[in-house]
Amino acid sequence: MIGLWDTTGSAVVKALAAERRSAGGVTSGLALTLIVVTEESEVRAAEAAATVAAAQHPCRLLIVVRDEVTHARSRLDAEVVVGGRLGPCEAVVMRMRGRLALHAESVVMPLLASDVPVVTWWRCAPPDRIAYDPLGVVAERRITDTMQCDDPLEALRERAEDYAPGDTDLAWTRITPWRTLVASVFDAAHSLPASITIDAPENNPSAMLMGGWLRSRLGIVPETRPESGAQYLQGVTMQMRDGGTVKVERENGSVVVRRTGLPDRALPLSKRSLGDDLAEELRRLDPDPTYAAALASATGINGFQGRSPHRVHVWHDPALAERPDTANVAGSDTGATGETGATVDTSAAGATVRSIDTGETGYSGPAAEPPKTTSPTGAARVTGEMEAEGDTRAPAGE
Repeated sequence: MIGLWDTTGSAVVKALAAERRSAGGVTSGLALTLIVVTEESEVRAAEAAATVAAAQHPCRLLIVVRDEVTHARSRLDAEVVVGGRLGPCEAVVMRMRGRLALHAESVVMPLLASDVPVVTWWRCAPPDRIAYDPLGVVAERRITDTMQCDDPLEALRERAEDYAPGDTDLAWTRITPWRTLVASVFDAAHSLPASITIDAPENNPSAMLMGGWLRSRLGIVPETRPESGAQYLQGVTMQMRDGGTVKVERENGSVVVRRTGLPDRALPLSKRSLGDDLAEELRRLDPDPTYAAALASATGINGFQGRSPHRVHVWHDPALAERPDTANVAGSDTGATGETGATVDTSAAGATVRSIDTGETGYSGPAAEPPKTTSPTGAARVTGEMEAEGDTRAPAGE
């Protein structure tokens, strides 16, 4: 491991190259770059989960911890690890303080592995809009976890409002075994459900997505019955149109399937780790239409089909957003501007996103100018296709 304190981004790049050489290039077959945005208390948990996932998907792990964004002095500390405790994974843990934390992409983007997809995972409450975080803009796949939020159900609605193809949530991943079991019921069923009841804890996003999935597949709005004292989804009961009942219930560490007129059947329900859930999501790097349909049905928010998978970075400074007296001069740029206020510099090769005026932040001089979100080659990863089509507007759905 190489430790760098009060360092620079270029020094981190050199340290990673040196560590790879000393390790003999053991991780040359990287499948992806995994960016993890987390808090200090969750760094080791994120590393452990990534280690499990890396057994199936060797990756470059870039962990970003933002701290004290309002601090007067910017500082970057980093740890570089190749192999060792992380297995087939190489990692850079970056702790950013001060204004640097708002420009994390300036340090992260030179560290992206070449010619592999980028996945960003928030092991913390995600931003209200993914576009607020440039580390989400550069990713083809974006993983959130609404269970990390103070109000998980409201957070799930925010994910629907902000949805773009390539988004997913670990609350969805956690119900994969349940969806498999419920779907298997219909292999031998002779009737469809007339009504469905879900037993689950209150304020549980996994139960909400389970209901959305059933509604999107069967056209039935399930009833959710609160289960006091429970931590996880407890069961699904279906009243069939032929008068029978099918229950899929959690019981003593397993799941029991009960059908009218048939003997009970007990099936294992293994408790999966965070790393197992993460590994499942890394198996697919394309949009998940089943999740999109479940999210739309669960929240009642539609119109996902016309949304672009590419986002444009929206400059969002939490410190300035809290100051009502801050002047908003972001819209004064005379570049090509779309309907959402996106200012795009079209003079360079490749459209480069400069800012989006959200009406809530202001700038006063070069120090406050929002960063240009560009690809490692100088062209914007998120808007290259827009320039090729001669369209500089912000993508639909933003």
